[in-house]
Amino acid sequence: MTAKVDAVAGETAATVSAHAATAATTVSRAEPEGAAVPVTYGASERPPRGDYSTARGDYVCDQNWSAYTPEQHDRYRRLYADRIARLPGLACDEFLDALAAMEAADAIPDLDALSIPLKATTGWTLVAVPGLIPEDAFFALLAARRFPVTVWLREEDEFDYIVEPDIFHDFFGHVPLLFNPMFADYMQAFGRGGLKAAALGGLEYLARLYWYTVEFGLIDTAQGLRIYGAGIVSSGSEPRHSLHAPEPARVAFDLERLMRSEYKIDTFQATYFVIDSFEQLFEATAPDFGPLYARLQRQPSHPAGIVLPGEKTFAI
Repeated sequence: MTAKVDAVAGETAATVSAHAATAATTVSRAEPEGAAVPVTYGASERPPRGDYSTARGDYVCDQNWSAYTPEQHDRYRRLYADRIARLPGLACDEFLDALAAMEAADAIPDLDALSIPLKATTGWTLVAVPGLIPEDAFFALLAARRFPVTVWLREEDEFDYIVEPDIFHDFFGHVPLLFNPMFADYMQAFGRGGLKAAALGGLEYLARLYWYTVEFGLIDTAQGLRIYGAGIVSSGSEPRHSLHAPEPARVAFDLERLMRSEYKIDTFQATYFVIDSFEQLFEATAPDFGPLYARLQRQPSHPAGIVLPGEKTFAI
């Protein structure tokens, strides 16, 4: 992994492996089923991060906000300032407006306190989790309009590159759009769909949907293309690449095309899918995915970066 791409890979690869596991993912648990125990996705020699001893069976734990040190608050402050400085003119207004309204630039956020305005706006709450959690627990929380946020913060030497999602990635990248009613409904529908996907052989396709929308989505606006994906906005280097680099394909959102598309976890994305509104995203993903999964299982996948004949693309 090169220095050019390690920020985006660190911010996002573990997130999708954890939250929308593909068919190739291996999930390891250290204790009997039913206990909240450390979870490892894929093959790794790193021990799982986070204190799982305090988590309940649904993997929710107390944040213990008072335990964060002044040094951790300062590191969060600098992360926030570094990332937000890169986003004007690149991130969508819905993200930037909600981020500003949260007034969360100066210290690690108190999840209980910020859940109050969030619940009043869209019915969501933020819940603390110790780290990576199994996909079934993740889907169940989303289906109940409860968004899991990792409680620990990266170390100083991880400022630009982190292997697993921390509280900065989860909060800065994901929480602002939960204030948007249509996107909030989409996230709940995603959770409900995830609870059904394993039995239907659909986890691989659902992982692609999460990756190309929640993590790496672009939206077409009156001002031009803008970012809404959490993996891009929380990255130090991908925002400008996603909108201005000549290499990637920027393809109009089509659900089946997207679910047939492979993605990259160790470099900048070769394909970005562009929605025209959050309403389009919700409406396209509202129907039962069962017949779609069955159809996808009979079709080959598309490599990342290709443009199919006749499909709409967006020029930079």
